[in-house]
Amino acid sequence: MGIEGPFWRAIAVFRVASLAYAALLVLRAGGYARPAVAWAVVGVMAVWTVVMLVPRAAARRGPLLAADLLVTVGCLLATPYAQSRGDILAGAIPITATWVAGPVLAYGVARGRRAGAVAAAVMSAADLWLRSGNGVDLASIPVNGAVLMFMAGVVVGHVARLAREAEERMRRAARIEAAGRERERLARGIHDSVLQVLALVQRRGAEIGGEAAELGRLAGEQEAALRALVQAPPVADAPAPAAPPGLRGRLRSPARARRPLAGAGIPPRTDLTAESEVDLRDLLRPYGTSRVIVSAPATPLPLPPESAREVAAAVGAALDNVVRHCPEGTRAWILAEEDGGAVVVTVRDDGPGIPEGRLEQAAREGRMGVARSIRGRVADLGGTVAITSSRAGTEIELSVPVWADEGNERRS
Repeated sequence: MGIEGPFWRAIAVFRVASLAYAALLVLRAGGYARPAVAWAVVGVMAVWTVVMLVPRAAARRGPLLAADLLVTVGCLLATPYAQSRGDILAGAIPITATWVAGPVLAYGVARGRRAGAVAAAVMSAADLWLRSGNGVDLASIPVNGAVLMFMAGVVVGHVARLAREAEERMRRAARIEAAGRERERLARGIHDSVLQVLALVQRRGAEIGGEAAELGRLAGEQEAALRALVQAPPVADAPAPAAPPGLRGRLRSPARARRPLAGAGIPPRTDLTAESEVDLRDLLRPYGTSRVIVSAPATPLPLPPESAREVAAAVGAALDNVVRHCPEGTRAWILAEEDGGAVVVTVRDDGPGIPEGRLEQAAREGRMGVARSIRGRVADLGGTVAITSSRAGTEIELSVPVWADEGNERRS
């Protein structure tokens, strides 16, 4: 029912409680001067209270709100037929008692504070006409009830409007967050595929020279433009583009680039949608080569399919950085284990390490390999990334919880 649901439930409770209060007053007064009429009015009030216990969508309709106001005014104006003129002159509460505030609250929630104030004015005018028509001195008519109804209509209407605005802001924030997460996911895929290919073409074109150098220059321009595009802020209402299938698997081949760590890159994508859990070891083993040693426990490391795929992709991005930034012949080690409800994967190399401030500089230049392809992936899974680098090499530790998001239920 949305954020307005509690308002309508509160009005329903108020109507029922007010009906019980009006019935109690009639009972205490012995049915007033004409008990049959008094209980008939209470019966009409009871039937209408049941009618107004309707879903929010129906309660907001104009005809039903208008009927609510008319029925309530009619019950209020039926007071002289149940009470004697002496009761009214003595200041007896109308037979409807506090039940008259129901349509005021309903108008305030459904249409805002102005509609609530108008409904309060109609009810107050009916009460004034009732009392003045039975000889009550206008100067002695109490206004407390009218003031309270005005305050209730205005305050409840204002709060309901603020609640609707807050709900819309929350929905928009959720859309922006979802669009941002989707953009991050696509940006990681682009970095793992298209951007690396363009960077490779630029580098190899510069090495070959001639016409290839011009192709390399154009590839560099496109790489810069694409980096700027994936870094643009997301638009909440724009549909996210679909990820191009298979790009990551075509990252590089032996004929197009040097491969000191043959096997760096994400393993071929398999159909994991039909499985509830995937053994992460199966996705890490393809990284093993003569220069990449993969170590894993003898027992499975189960993760949800998407989580396992993202962890494997983050490991592939870490190995890609070794390929791109470390000298040829650099060795790497992958260690996977389960530690206290989390799967921990450590990628270590014996390269020259990451210069101080290099990661921050790369982020400013739009090179988001570590920020998005590694940290972004793991953060989306609720995990953490720790990077330690020195002249003896770099160590990247990925820690991902093995619990599912729904219900905090363990998936292993």
